[in-house]
Amino acid sequence: MTQTARAILLMILAIFCFSAMDACAKAIAAESNTVMALWARYAGQAVLVLVLVAPRLGKVARTRFPGLQLLRAICQLTATSAFFFGLNFLGLAESTAIMDVNPVLITLGAALFLGERLGPRRLAAIGAALIGAMIVIRPGTEVFSPAAIFPLTAAIAYAGFALATRFIGGREDPWTSLLYSALLGAIILTALLPGQWQMPSPRTALLMLALAGLGTTAQLLLIRALTLGEAAMLAPFSYVGLISATFWGVVAFGEFPDRATIIGALVIVAAGVYVWHRETRSARAPGIASLKAAPAPESPVLDNRTDQTPR
Repeated sequence: MTQTARAILLMILAIFCFSAMDACAKAIAAESNTVMALWARYAGQAVLVLVLVAPRLGKVARTRFPGLQLLRAICQLTATSAFFFGLNFLGLAESTAIMDVNPVLITLGAALFLGERLGPRRLAAIGAALIGAMIVIRPGTEVFSPAAIFPLTAAIAYAGFALATRFIGGREDPWTSLLYSALLGAIILTALLPGQWQMPSPRTALLMLALAGLGTTAQLLLIRALTLGEAAMLAPFSYVGLISATFWGVVAFGEFPDRATIIGALVIVAAGVYVWHRETRSARAPGIASLKAAPAPESPVLDNRTDQTPR
């Protein structure tokens, strides 16, 4: 697979993990409260990351971008909190559909702040996917209630989080970003927990563990995707979350999609497949052209170094 194809695949896997995490959060909130779900999300990630990086914690804890890591962690905590609280008032698919304005924000932000190219194909894919999301949302219906401010806030905060992640890119260990975002959320939510704590049932405890694992996995996948691929190119694949949210809504909560949701989802899939095809083909083209143009390689000359690495 090309680097672009790997980035797209990682992005899709991250979105599926996020959707499963959101389903766990909705179930936890129904049995206890939203603060419990948020605490499980961040405290669980903090514990997992600390255990996994314990042998090299000193190295992982060093960051070249302390201010940016703080901003990134605040954006992530804001996005997660707003979205989880919104799930108390809206269905999983509806909340995800409203939050699906974030690819437009990410694409524009990547062009303005990161200098990424904003070609007609990317704009067309974003526009088509946004039309699909609007078919699902159906502005003017009950989906656009005052509660919609929660997923809309989450979309804005998530865009800031994605742009900060893309800016840091491969210049820092992905575990460093995971560590700082987890610690900030864990500290704040642990301080809020005493007034919200409810003894979880065995089922709720399992959901909290699953939420922590899914959130950590999704974060790592997303960081890797944004390290390998441009934010503007990956943005349309956020709309895949609407499809996976609809799936979890059916499986976990009996929220069956209507015809408009199915049509909108098909439009979103078509836009994502188009971007995958165009971006991966354009990524391969220079490599193929250079192979055709390049002369036959000469036999490598080995120096007298002990590792005998070809120069």
